Amino acid sequence: MMTILVVEDDNNIRKLLVTILHQSGYRTLQAQNGIEALQMLKEHTIDLLVLDVMMPQIDGYQTAEEIRKINTQLPIIMVTAKGLPVDRRKGFISGTDDYLVKPIDEEEFLLRIKALLRRTQNAVEAKLHLGDTVLDMDSLSIRSEQQYLELPKKEFQLLYKLLSYPNKIFTRQQLLDDIWGIDSVAEERTIDVHIKRLREKTTENKDFSLVTIRGLGYKAVKHEKN
Repeated sequence: MMTILVVEDDNNIRKLLVTILHQSGYRTLQAQNGIEALQMLKEHTIDLLVLDVMMPQIDGYQTAEEIRKINTQLPIIMVTAKGLPVDRRKGFISGTDDYLVKPIDEEEFLLRIKALLRRTQNAVEAKLHLGDTVLDMDSLSIRSEQQYLELPKKEFQLLYKLLSYPNKIFTRQQLLDDIWGIDSVAEERTIDVHIKRLREKTTENKDFSLVTIRGLGYKAVKHEKN
């Protein structure tokens, strides 16, 4: 399930956007300003950002510029009352991918989000490289100098998720929501079982290890070669 961060200082507009997204099956997070948004990007895995322009502390243009310094791939759609050509140009220059003028049309809003997410997904390479290790989405396999393994789908997705963000700590609930789905009845212990199996299967791998963060969850650690 895709997670969309809605950054809007107007409570009523923010709630409306969140409701529209929920009804279309997206998971949402909310921020009232750019400072909160930047902090949430450090703490959560976000698939798309809906960003207002006129906000306190730092505006949407500055927020987009700061995000692009740390993440060049995150899709950003700017939603604002500022609709002049000069405003649009400023938005695209700051790093946004799309631009909608308030009041928004609900159907157009959702279509633009779907298009941005589809474009991003198509740009994602089907293989993840980590040192000499290659994870292949098409075959659900992991290949290294030491071994070749084909993994069950959930195990592969879990490993791919962790290795895509080396050193980032994921809680068990985050991993459950992302891989099993937010409505899944699976318990957090499911993550522990899958991590145990992955460790057993990849014990010979020299490129990474899966680390338990007591009281929090798990992270993947990339091993640097001498």
